[in-house]
Amino acid sequence: MATLFSKIKLYLEARGIDAIDEMGKYNLMVKNSGQVALGNRTSVIEKWDIDGVPQPTQEELDALESEADAAEALDKVHQNRKAEYPTIEELVVALYDTEDKAAVDEKRAAVKLKYPKS
Repeated sequence: MATLFSKIKLYLEARGIDAIDEMGKYNLMVKNSGQVALGNRTSVIEKWDIDGVPQPTQEELDALESEADAAEALDKVHQNRKAEYPTIEELVVALYDTEDKAAVDEKRAAVKLKYPKS
């Protein structure tokens, strides 16, 4: 299940607005219903003050669920790849040593295979 932030981000991007730039104009809050357990937490829009953009309805947000899920999955792939890719130091060394370059290429290929984009 996608986060509320991911859905808000897509909602605003569809209107040509960057969600990060507007962060002070909306607030999201996590509410617990009943016991504090992962399944009982829901996020809600606490404040919405973005000029010219109406607050999204629950139906509009629900319609973005699958797109937001896909975006979050791709973000996770990028995070995993970044964590395992060669370091800047390894890349610099590889510029001057063909054996190191081959090792860097192999490492990058293995990471891409381990974390495919789709």
